[in-house]
Amino acid sequence: MGASEAFDPAADGWKAYAPERGFERHVGPIWSKRRAPGRMRFGFLAGPHHVNPNGVVHGGMLVTFLDHVCGALVWWAAGKKTCATVTLNSDFISSAQQGEWIEGEATLVRKGQSLVFVRAEASVGDRIVMTASGIWKVFDAT
Repeated sequence: MGASEAFDPAADGWKAYAPERGFERHVGPIWSKRRAPGRMRFGFLAGPHHVNPNGVVHGGMLVTFLDHVCGALVWWAAGKKTCATVTLNSDFISSAQQGEWIEGEATLVRKGQSLVFVRAEASVGDRIVMTASGIWKVFDAT
């Protein structure tokens, strides 16, 4: 969705992720949509609190967003065990504007016993905004 198009995520089948506390509460709302096993899809509507002084979506927001997207996939793939980002490498491909609907999708690359490897990208329509790859540590709950 472009900046000039009104987009209602709920009307398009997206579910709001609205934590009562924590960091995501400050940068959201972030929305999710069910995908095939091993894939997670999230989105957010870029608001005035997401942009930098140049008027484009802040790179820190995009990194935060893809960290959330990847982390949610790892959490699900690890059987809902606690996990943490070990490394997240990102490449900014193009910019995103206030008012644009930004989607992120993560793909499971490899799952070991305690480390999970993930790739992701954020896009506005067909335009890729950022790509990322990372490793997450899964903690044994016992």
